[in-house]
Parts: sequence; structure tokens; C-alpha cells
Amino acid sequence: MALIELGAVVETKKPHPCGGRNWEVVRTGADYKIKCLTCGRVVMLTPDELKKRVKRVGKKEDL
Repeated sequence: MALIELGAVVETKKPHPCGGRNWEVVRTGADYKIKCLTCGRVVMLTPDELKKRVKRVGKKEDL
């Protein structure tokens, strides 16, 4: 997986309990902070965890 940029939208393999699959990357660095675009929940993941969970990476217009 290539470096995921700030502001990118990622689609996860499994849905969040709220039903949403799309998350916006709001912080990068040693960890990634992603925000659910359906309910607004914010989660921090290590790069390895994020790599396992992501199905597709794009921009807001793409997904």
C-alpha cells in the first residue's frame, strides 16, 4: 500500500457499526487518525492495522 495522504478517503473491508464504510484521514504520522464519514467517530490506527482494514483509497469525489 502506498502512503495514504492527509484528506484521503479510505473504504474499509468491513462496515463500522453505524453502517458506514468510508473514512477520512485527518492525521498522519506514526499513527493514522481516521474519521467515519457517516457518524463522525474518530479512530487511531497504526499503519499495519490500517493496511489490513482498507479496501480502497481515493478522494471524496471518487467514493
